[in-house]
Amino acid sequence: MLIDIYIITLLFIVGILMGYINRIIAIKMPLKVKEYVNGCDKCNTKYKWYQLIPLLSFILQKGKCPYCKKNISFIYQILEIISGLLFALSYIFYGFSYEMIVMIVLTNLGILIYITDFKYYIILDEPLIFYSILILICKFIFFGYKTFLISVCSGLLIFVFMVVVQFIGNRIFKQESIGGGDIKLSMFFGFLLGVRLSIVSLILGSFLAFPCAVYYSISGVKREIPFGPFLITGLYLVFVFMEPIRNILTILF
Repeated sequence: MLIDIYIITLLFIVGILMGYINRIIAIKMPLKVKEYVNGCDKCNTKYKWYQLIPLLSFILQKGKCPYCKKNISFIYQILEIISGLLFALSYIFYGFSYEMIVMIVLTNLGILIYITDFKYYIILDEPLIFYSILILICKFIFFGYKTFLISVCSGLLIFVFMVVVQFIGNRIFKQESIGGGDIKLSMFFGFLLGVRLSIVSLILGSFLAFPCAVYYSISGVKREIPFGPFLITGLYLVFVFMEPIRNILTILF
């Protein structure tokens, strides 16, 4: 019991650190910045190392820049806390297992997608490629080459399916209906969940995005809907509740 508490605490701390690292990557990588320099967005002052301790520095500095005294956005701190909690929950739910690794991967990828898609309307290729390869390696190690090959084929099938959906959508709406990053993300769905559960994830993600689309339509806001965060949330939910969803699909089909 005591060792479990140590592991959960350690994972929570590691999760916060990874949330911080993912935040830096998500903000800087789309801008093609070679050196990641952390500082105040308001006064452009570079912070010292002890002013960059994830979460703790924010609390000690009372949420303000130590130089210009302007408020620092708390959104990123919330994401870091969520990252820490999900890392800890991965062990509480699954112990040391394939599912724990997947939950950690989804947490890291989710943080990246939430920031980059909401901030820049893009989904970075590099993390998608890295985590896709990692998931496929885990599939091979834990389940063997047959499951590995099925996962690869599932990812490719979902990719082709989404390309067709994009083509039809573009013709109907006379504009880009689905972003290229969303299509690449859907291939990751196939690698992880297979075809049937991937489609469920895509449908769920679309439902989650629907209120946002309705709000934009009613309010007259002319902006692109960042679809990636809704898709990755749908994927996360389907993964966590995979068994009940599988049972429902078995009964229906």
